[in-house]
Amino acid sequence: MLVPHQGRRAMIHLHRHDLPDGLDLGPVVAIDTETMGLNPHRDRLCLVQLSSGDGNAHLVQIVPPSLGGRGADCPNLKRLLSDPAVLKLLHFARFDCAAVQLHLGVTMAPVVCTKVAAKLVRTFTDRHGLKDLCKELLGVEISKQQQSSDWGAPELTPEQQAYAASDVLHLHALWARLEGLLKREGRLELAQACFRFLPTRGALDLLGYEDPDILSH
Repeated sequence: MLVPHQGRRAMIHLHRHDLPDGLDLGPVVAIDTETMGLNPHRDRLCLVQLSSGDGNAHLVQIVPPSLGGRGADCPNLKRLLSDPAVLKLLHFARFDCAAVQLHLGVTMAPVVCTKVAAKLVRTFTDRHGLKDLCKELLGVEISKQQQSSDWGAPELTPEQQAYAASDVLHLHALWARLEGLLKREGRLELAQACFRFLPTRGALDLLGYEDPDILSH
């Protein structure tokens, strides 16, 4: 399906179970996930969104065996997510790293988190959500209307697909802006150290160290 994207029409490709063989999304891929809720142990992984930054999005619907699907049997997707030669761009990578590790059994690395980057350089505001960042740094309005919809439905609506795609279509441009700000403020190395820790932070969350935080007093 086609959706508007920065003055052009973005193509959304919906795949069931896995990415197609031979698909090359390049060395820097924007990633996001949709789950049934915010508790990885309770709420299953339903969708993984990806974009190479070319204005198009690939959505991989993860269908559990109980519903006639293949569950974590998605070798092409898992190979990309765990490929050390592919940089993954995410927003709130801590959650996505945990969800992918638990449900797909792979560690997603290396990663960049635009939310962490924003908190390091936008200390004058508490607005670090993707919607706010896209509006303020890129002049792009994205809708969050479908955020709480049923991502476990057998068939995703066009509105759900458009929402899911919007979460990855702007991450390359957003990271370019934030990386420039990190360099300007002398905090790029600090950000990179945070990014390297995020897969471990996700693993700690899965072990129950989210609350209380293992790093707290």
